[in-house]
Amino acid sequence: MSSYIFQIQSLIILALLFYGVIHRKNRFKHIKIMKTAIIWDLLLVAQIEITRNALHKASKVVSNPVMLNIHVSLAISTVLLYGLIFYTGSKLKNGNEKIRSKHRTLGFVTLTMRVLTFITSNLI
Repeated sequence: MSSYIFQIQSLIILALLFYGVIHRKNRFKHIKIMKTAIIWDLLLVAQIEITRNALHKASKVVSNPVMLNIHVSLAISTVLLYGLIFYTGSKLKNGNEKIRSKHRTLGFVTLTMRVLTFITSNLI
């Protein structure tokens, strides 16, 4: 039952991320939506760790199925990219326009990784 709750949350988070991208021209709305989605996603990772002891399972790389290792790699990459997105986003918010293209590229890569994380979570 908890896996359904995690998947529903994950789907809502993805919808929020896409909704935030759609509203990227409205700076205030974009920031608010994206921060909400990212923080919720990080909380979801914490929920999964607390209820499933995910880090312990993920640390058994040699004995894990390949798809689980791919999923964990994508999930970790997404979390790390969230840090870069927050960094470049705050620079952009403070007026550093030079970082806009980097933020956009990181956003695309992060969203792609998050979608792939969602897909692989349904395959394991």
